[in-house]
Amino acid sequence: MNLLLLEEADFVAADRVVLADRRLTHMQDIHRVAAGDTLRVGRIDGLMGTAMVLRLERHEAELQVAFDRPPPAKLPLTLVLAVPRPKMLRRLFQTVATLGVPRLILVNSYKVEKSFWQTPFLNPESIRENLILGLEQARDTVLPQVIIEKRFKPFVEDRLPAIAQGTLGLVGHPGPYPACPRAVEGPVTLAIGPEGGWIPYEVDLLGNAGLAPVQLGERILRVETAVTALLSRIF
Repeated sequence: MNLLLLEEADFVAADRVVLADRRLTHMQDIHRVAAGDTLRVGRIDGLMGTAMVLRLERHEAELQVAFDRPPPAKLPLTLVLAVPRPKMLRRLFQTVATLGVPRLILVNSYKVEKSFWQTPFLNPESIRENLILGLEQARDTVLPQVIIEKRFKPFVEDRLPAIAQGTLGLVGHPGPYPACPRAVEGPVTLAIGPEGGWIPYEVDLLGNAGLAPVQLGERILRVETAVTALLSRIF
C-alpha cells in the first residue's frame, strides 16, 4: 500500500479520520507507524496529501489529514476487454487501476465461457475493492469507470462507434496485421480479446466500428500480459 485511500465514511471531521479495518492493520504491521508519524493519503475520487497519526490503538487509529495536490493523470484510453477467467479478472482490475486506465468496458466474446459471467469478482463490491488495491499501488485516487456489456454484437454495432469516434481505434489480435503503434499521441480505444483471441467475425465487427487489428508478434500472451504490453507500447 503506497497510498492510504480514505472513504467519506472515515471522516469524523473535516480534517480527521478514524480507521479500524485492513488499513489499520497495514499501518501497524507493514508501516509500523507510531503517534506523530506521517503517511501519504488520498481521498477517493479527490485530492492527495498527508496524514499525521494523532492516536494509535490496537483497534483503531485517528489521523489528521490535509489534501493539497491532484492525483496523477489518467491515460487517454478506453479499454474494451473480453471477460477473462475469474482468477485472472481479479488481478486485471488491479492492473488497469494501477496503469491509469480511466474506463474499462467488459464484453462478451465467442470464446468467453458462460460460467465466467457468474464469478463473484464481477459483483460491484468486489470490483471496487480490487480497483482500490490497484489505486493504492499506483498512488492514485480516481476510480476507473467499469461498464459491463454482456451482448457483444449490439454493443459493438450500436455503442462502440460513438465511443471510438475521434480516437485511434485498435484491436489487439495475433495474425498478419500491422505492428502495434508506439508512443501514440491522442486518445485511443483499444479492444483486447480472450486468450484464444477474437474470432474473425468479431474482428470484422470491431473493424466496422472503427478499430483496426494490430499485433505484438507471434507469441500468444495471457490477457493480463497483453494488457500491460499493449499499454506500455501504445503510451
